[in-house]
Amino acid sequence: MATERVTTRDDGATTERVVERDGGDTTYVDRGGGGGGGVGGVIIGIAVLALVAIVAFFLLNANRNDALRTNAVTSAASSVADSTAGAAKDVGNAANTAANSVNPSR
Repeated sequence: MATERVTTRDDGATTERVVERDGGDTTYVDRGGGGGGGVGGVIIGIAVLALVAIVAFFLLNANRNDALRTNAVTSAASSVADSTAGAAKDVGNAANTAANSVNPSR
């Protein structure tokens, strides 16, 4: 009659299972991997890298939009200031013209 002895060792990173059978002198060693290595770790790494790239894209895009908005407001304010200065000058000239027409001795 054959005797079978199974030994299992788990160190957290890998699991090793050894099966020894008497009679046929057959020994099976099965080493299973675990942890974050291998294909699973690569996939997680790629997913994290993609997430970082997406977040960076949105932050840079938001920054660019803020800069464009600031430039538009600055340009509009400058245009209003120029218009106001021109209007004030025109009002001053009109006042001088009106004053000269009422009192021609000036």
